[in-house]
This record gives sequence, structure tokens and C-alpha cells, in this order.
Amino acid sequence: MEERKGGRPISGSMRPTGGDKAIVTGKKQYFRRKKVCRFCVEKIDDINYKDVKLLGSFISERGKITPRRISGVCAPHQRRLAESIKQARNIALLPFAAAS
Repeated sequence: MEERKGGRPISGSMRPTGGDKAIVTGKKQYFRRKKVCRFCVEKIDDINYKDVKLLGSFISERGKITPRRISGVCAPHQRRLAESIKQARNIALLPFAAAS
């Protein structure tokens, strides 16, 4: 176990997690841009299951729905997006899986 100056061991909750937004490469330090919800910015309230081009941009090449942490969509819009993608899959507008 690691120890601090006080002599007490560092617990798991006190260890640095590496979740800092700053990325250091060499001498330059830059910050990752905060992802903003595409639907909030463009003020799109309804996500239509018939809009295959829009929904297709949130599906990976394997046919999976892209997670929030990658796409940058907010939670309410991600829920509506997932529902729309599932509806579009059920009526065969989008594939369930990638063509092998």
C-alpha cells in the first residue's frame, strides 16, 4: 500500500482516478472540448423514426446504438433517439446488425 506524508495508507477512494480533462502530451497541455447535444443546439424536439439519415449517424458500423459518452447527446434525447432507432429497426428502415 502507498503511504502519504502523514504515514496513513491511501484508501481506494482517495487515489487519483485519472479522470482529469487535461491531456498532457510532451510540453503542450490542451483540454478536451465538452461535447454538446446536437439536438439541443439545433432545437430539435421530436426525433422521427422515419429520418434514417439522422438516425444512421448514431449507429456504429456494427449496427449498435452509439453511447452518450461518445455521441455527446444529452440523456433525454438519447432515450428518444434509442426509441426511434428501435422503431426504425422494427419496420426494416435500419438493420439490426451489420451485413456480414
